[in-house]
Amino acid sequence: MSKVAVIYFSGYGHTKKVAEFVADGASAQLIAIDENGDIQDADWDTLNDADAIIFGAPTYMASYPWQFKKFVDATSKVWFTMGWKDKVFGGFTNSGSLNGDKQVTLISMQTLASQHGGIWVSLGLPPANKLESTRQDINNLGGSVGVLVQSPTDADESAIPSGDLETARLYGERVADVAKRLK
Repeated sequence: MSKVAVIYFSGYGHTKKVAEFVADGASAQLIAIDENGDIQDADWDTLNDADAIIFGAPTYMASYPWQFKKFVDATSKVWFTMGWKDKVFGGFTNSGSLNGDKQVTLISMQTLASQHGGIWVSLGLPPANKLESTRQDINNLGGSVGVLVQSPTDADESAIPSGDLETARLYGERVADVAKRLK
């Protein structure tokens, strides 16, 4: 069994819902970044002790929000000692539109993991790209780097398509399995 932590920022509750599905799949501990971009001291211990870390944030204006960026910048203290080298990483994001430039956010997370000397886990699921595909299908947005989720801006988290949430759960399982095999 591997220790997995899911660290996320959620502005309106949508990302929190996705984080819960990822954490369920990975049997992970959830860490929420607060509205000031901070986490608790004990959360740093959880991240340092984890075999895998999964990042999560919404995509606002082509990147993650400043609260997540504040966390990213704070990881430089770990980077100086290469404390997360060879740790397994993954990521997920959501936005209001089907595309919403979510890939930019995931690539930023992947780059952060690489700067820490980590091992990034791809989604590993084929896209639902057939004529009969629906929003209830797994990987219906066709991601590969990590989980892509569409969250309607005029609805709460209960409106997130079930296919996106199941994709998130399966990704959590994948990251935990990779971490277990590499441990």
